[in-house]
Amino acid sequence: QVQLVESGGGLVQAGGSLRLSCAASGRTFSSYTMGWFRQAPGKEREFVARISNVGINTYYSNSVKGRFTISRNNAKNTVYLQMNSLKPEDTAVYYCAASGSIAAMRERDFGFWGQGTQVTVSS
Repeated sequence: QVQLVESGGGLVQAGGSLRLSCAASGRTFSSYTMGWFRQAPGKEREFVARISNVGINTYYSNSVKGRFTISRNNAKNTVYLQMNSLKPEDTAVYYCAASGSIAAMRERDFGFWGQGTQVTVSS
């Protein structure tokens, strides 16, 4: 079991930056693949980025590649999402998720979820 708590969301102007954090409970954080997803109003939740358990492998959706960076600090049980060059279309609730599968990529692969943090990008 792992519990996840996101923070760092807020209101930012287009072109700005935010860094989201996700703090995890438990002593086995380093065994989990971690992911970030987002859900915009009226839309389905979508994949944003994921990182392997020790942080070697990362993967991004095409919509954020080159602007967002996922990272993790296993000593602090925390995963981050650095978001640069933000656009109004990045506005969404951002969710942190954990999976025990090294191949986790899809939403259904992740069994543990945080409560989400709102990111709003104004034009």
